Amino acid sequence: MVKQWLVVLIVVGLMLSGCIGDEFLDMDNDGIEDNEDLDRDGDGWMNIVEIDCDSDPDNFEEIPNDLDSDTICDNLDEDVDGDDLPNDWEVERGLDPMNKNDTIVCHGLSKYCLRNYDDFTFPETHNAFATSEDGVILGTNHYTGLQAQWDGGVRAFMVDAHHLSEDETEAEDVRFCHGSPGQFPHPCKYSEVDPFEWLSLLNSLMNLTNENCSFMCGEVVSILVENYVPANHLEFLLNQTGILERVFIHQLGEPWPSIGDMILQKKDVVIYVQSEYNESFSYFHSAWKHSWDTPYGQQDKEEMTCELGRGDSSQSVWHLSNWLSSIFGTADPYKAHEVNEYEFLLNRTIECWEIMDRRPTFVAVDYWEDGEITNVTITLNKMENWDDEIPARP
Repeated sequence: MVKQWLVVLIVVGLMLSGCIGDEFLDMDNDGIEDNEDLDRDGDGWMNIVEIDCDSDPDNFEEIPNDLDSDTICDNLDEDVDGDDLPNDWEVERGLDPMNKNDTIVCHGLSKYCLRNYDDFTFPETHNAFATSEDGVILGTNHYTGLQAQWDGGVRAFMVDAHHLSEDETEAEDVRFCHGSPGQFPHPCKYSEVDPFEWLSLLNSLMNLTNENCSFMCGEVVSILVENYVPANHLEFLLNQTGILERVFIHQLGEPWPSIGDMILQKKDVVIYVQSEYNESFSYFHSAWKHSWDTPYGQQDKEEMTCELGRGDSSQSVWHLSNWLSSIFGTADPYKAHEVNEYEFLLNRTIECWEIMDRRPTFVAVDYWEDGEITNVTITLNKMENWDDEIPARP
């Protein structure tokens, strides 16, 4: 009698454990019993995920909503429309997080809109106006002018603002000329470029970036001015060319905004001046209070350094000077070929990033056409930290 009861108990135990029974439940016919199947209805969504997504894990016809098809259901997805912008970020700025076409693209990618201005690296041309194409014969720094530089990806420019001559000193007489005041001959005698035309073209190119884009698109531009004219004359120049209304004002000590916010607010130009103006011209940022640079003017690449040249090294915005001078102190196209070469420039920039513990905001070169300055910055901007794995060459 005891043995019979023992057999009954064993059978009942096996039945309760599911090891034996009258029915093998397999809703999706995948050969895995439902009580062991992580996706009972076979709809490609795990049971536990469906429950979290308010979807029935036992109904093949009911699957979670997933607008961007990234296998993260919408009510758990921080980027529902898959445009690389967080839902909250879009809502705060009046964009629709459920519509991938209602988005913003910054410097070619939406994700760069989230980067702060001082957490991005811009290719910069030293004496951007001093080009063969612009008719500059002595003191040439590049072959091609603004249009080619823009088309090539340059988004930061160094310029020198002078009056046309010692006798022509009105606001309308401001010119971009390469040289120092008081020298003979006057700098504008051999390197005069019309800044009204130059900056008007820049303004047009910035506008075309958005006009030629299916979404809202923009680029942030920075201009470092070696200024030898009064503040109101420079103000007149920027106002006449449409640049002034775009100028962003940064308060010293305050964090820099995101690139996306600068573009959305239509404040997408930052102006630095080497010689400080008074506080009433707040949009002309004192270059060496708001930023700093590395030394320049070396004649050999072995002399190049990452240390402080001018300015305040506690500032997060800085210029990596990457050009060499000839024995005459002018730009040297042969040496530019050496220091603009992809591997050299990339390695030097990463080394300085490591030493200074912050990415360079600008990498400035002569003869930008010779070498790969824009490809180097494309690579750098794909990196979050200097010790990240280096992405493939563009």
